[in-house]
Amino acid sequence: MPLMVSSTSTEVSPGHPIGRLFVVGTPIGNLEDITLRAIRTLKEVDLIACEDTRHTQKLLNRYSIKTQTISYHQHNEMTRAPELIIELEAGRQVALVSDAGMPGISDPGFRLIHLAIRHEIPVVPVPGASAFVAALAASGLAVDRFRFLGFLPSRKLARQKTLRELADASKTLVFYESPNRVVAMLEDVLEIFGDRQVVVAREVTKVHEEFLRGPASEVLETLTMKPVKGEITILVGPPVAPVRPPSSVQSIITELGRVMTEEGLDQRNALKVVARRLGISKSEAYRQWQAEKRFALKRV
Repeated sequence: MPLMVSSTSTEVSPGHPIGRLFVVGTPIGNLEDITLRAIRTLKEVDLIACEDTRHTQKLLNRYSIKTQTISYHQHNEMTRAPELIIELEAGRQVALVSDAGMPGISDPGFRLIHLAIRHEIPVVPVPGASAFVAALAASGLAVDRFRFLGFLPSRKLARQKTLRELADASKTLVFYESPNRVVAMLEDVLEIFGDRQVVVAREVTKVHEEFLRGPASEVLETLTMKPVKGEITILVGPPVAPVRPPSSVQSIITELGRVMTEEGLDQRNALKVVARRLGISKSEAYRQWQAEKRFALKRV
């Protein structure tokens, strides 16, 4: 009787080739963040399809993995995916890895996985690290309900349009973002969502790991004082209960306009002055200002 193996094994029954596609999670920074199962799988498969073979080779060298590698990235997946399907149908065991994290999560992989399923080739996940999950777990924001959206459009108008469509979402929103666009994105978040709680997670699991937490206005102010580098995950908390415009003090809109006119300050610095005069925090002044604007628009 032939040896029967589970679908999660890389072994093949004698005389009966079964190709399997293993979707393998790799470290997002710290090379120790890899499972024993992932190491074993990468050693036992016939071929490793890599987003960048040079990058993956560093990981393979660390764990003495000698398996053959082949490139599979967004620029060649149209042709490479069918080639790998042929290998899988011939009974070869193939592992798919990205530069970091789980393949297919804002990384190449979907086309090959989809094709394998269409060709009835078993797809076996080998779970590993994921930047957005790690950032979410350490964010301090609500995690009972969240939505991962990957990268926003790079162009301002398209990005703002997407954010407006998400403005009423009552859950934590999670994005990846280029360091060159973090400030611009947070400015849009502040304008469209108001001064919500946000977390900017930078270089998660790496040497220079950093979490910036607080109202969007404060995190934005911190980021404008230094260049932003590295891999970035941005989390935006759900909306808080609306704040009623203050009735016992002069309208913040009116006061803000007066300070900007009389003292020649820009909007951001004028808001600081108004907050100080009212004896409230800048973030509270911003929330009340946004509430007044929304209230005024509803009356138009």
